[in-house]
Amino acid sequence: MAEDKLPTRAEDFAEWYNQLVVKADLADYAPVRGCMVVKPYGWALWENITSWLDAEFKKTGHVNAAFPTLIPLSFFEKEKEHVEGFSPQLAVVTHGGGEELEEKLVVRPTSETIIGYMYSKWIKSWRDLPVLIVQWGSVLRWEIRTKLFLRTAEFYWHEGHTAHVSAEEATEEMYRILDIYEEFCHKEAAVPVFKGPKSESERFPGAQITTSIEAMMYDKRALQSGTSHYFGQNFARAFDIKYLDQNNTLQYCETTSWAISSRIIGAIIMVHGDDQGLILPPRLAPIQAVIVPIYKNDEEKSKVMEVAERVFQELKEAGIRIKMDDRDNVSSGFKFNDWEMRGVPLRVEIGPRDVQKGSVALARRDKPGREGKSFVPQAGLASAVSGLLAEIQAALLKRATGFRDANIHEPKDYEDLKRIVADGWAFAYWCESLECEAKVKEDTKATTRNIPMNQPDGEGTCIVCGRPAKRKVYFARAY
Repeated sequence: MAEDKLPTRAEDFAEWYNQLVVKADLADYAPVRGCMVVKPYGWALWENITSWLDAEFKKTGHVNAAFPTLIPLSFFEKEKEHVEGFSPQLAVVTHGGGEELEEKLVVRPTSETIIGYMYSKWIKSWRDLPVLIVQWGSVLRWEIRTKLFLRTAEFYWHEGHTAHVSAEEATEEMYRILDIYEEFCHKEAAVPVFKGPKSESERFPGAQITTSIEAMMYDKRALQSGTSHYFGQNFARAFDIKYLDQNNTLQYCETTSWAISSRIIGAIIMVHGDDQGLILPPRLAPIQAVIVPIYKNDEEKSKVMEVAERVFQELKEAGIRIKMDDRDNVSSGFKFNDWEMRGVPLRVEIGPRDVQKGSVALARRDKPGREGKSFVPQAGLASAVSGLLAEIQAALLKRATGFRDANIHEPKDYEDLKRIVADGWAFAYWCESLECEAKVKEDTKATTRNIPMNQPDGEGTCIVCGRPAKRKVYFARAY
């Protein structure tokens, strides 16, 4: 498998991605159209993502719960904007146990409706608030064009759903989660993102405010990598989520929801990968370092394996996620290519000369060939490996940030914007009218990504119509 070369990213980026997901053993195509099977290596990566997020949510008082996969269709009709937004993507169950159902059921595309129904039963008093619940699982949306991890019919995520006494508290929650998402992307995934509110037309169905984190992929397209929404009282009114306040008056709750899904794996692949395969950030990589023993005969094997096994134990005890590749049916070259394809951050090579010298060779995945190779003593190896993994993590973020920033331009006029978004992002003032936004999309296929929190001082003129504009927005073609 590893000997089959990928197409280069320059030749065919889409096919490079499609083949890489399968060849790197992350996932495979399921027999149901648009669905995927996440393989153990891909699931281990997802577990590392979810465990960090879960720990952060719990630090801020959130708790986990589980809600049903099947939701009455009538629930979706209670919140008009919500059902209009999701109706083309609903998978509807009409029969069960061989008989037609009295009420049709929807396989959940998201859980605002069922959770809103339950909150209306649970919340009675201001003392019950806030409710801060997270659900982990999968959802199903009948996508037309699918791509492994990026856009599949069924995908995995967490969805946070919270209820609050005030708009101030709810919006504070929305931004708190957005900050956690930004920290995750920068610190763990080494993916630089911009955070900010979406335009009115790009909001989640039923939301009053949708905020997002947006990342640039290697092909310079944008990927919405996480969202956090403030619903106001929309869902509370639809599902009668009320509480008695301290004055004994009935009030509607203010609610939020937010999510990062398994598409973040697609972002990691497309931001860091190269023509040899994956490059995984060490903090998330299922295997942080792989030991490849090198020998030609049984005598060499005995000496090499003795050192390799000692090194393996030392690194494992130091908390490094380590793998020993002691396969004897493939060559060392095959192993190198195989682990490069899978994106393991560091390769530890041990041969007869290393045994004699008391050293090992370390090969960084993020730097090809001799540039990424160093020889270090076996003594104190755990410290050297840990330090190198931290270096790789920082280098990946620096490289991705540099690439992103080099491909964002401020257009001089509308014609310049059209040229820029054909192969990059434009950062420009926008009057925030639906008409100007629609014109850009029609002319270029680019959309507004988000209005970043960090804005320049002063005001400007809309890049489309020339009218006064208060804020700048990112325009880009997106996945």
